[in-house]
Amino acid sequence: DVLDPERLIQCPLVKHHRIRARRFPYHLVKCKESNPEIAKKLATCPFNARHLVPWADLSNHIMKCNDKAFMEQDGVSQYCDPPQEQVNDGSTWQAPPCDEDWE
Repeated sequence: DVLDPERLIQCPLVKHHRIRARRFPYHLVKCKESNPEIAKKLATCPFNARHLVPWADLSNHIMKCNDKAFMEQDGVSQYCDPPQEQVNDGSTWQAPPCDEDWE
């Protein structure tokens, strides 16, 4: 958590686990490995991997997720920025012959 890395967060897998926000991502990885049966019952939010919710609640969570707004803003800014040149190494396109003489 950027606002308070020392804040305690409840683990979504094992409810009696309370973890500091700065350690939470690491805890999730270890806790999933230690509790595979519980982890199978939880889905990961597409907007924030720290959000684990029951599969049945995933669509509801996606509609209400606070991090969805950040992702949508990033998507909009990508479309507003001018496109970057892309090089296609497998292209067969060739420049047309030029009849201009600059000399």
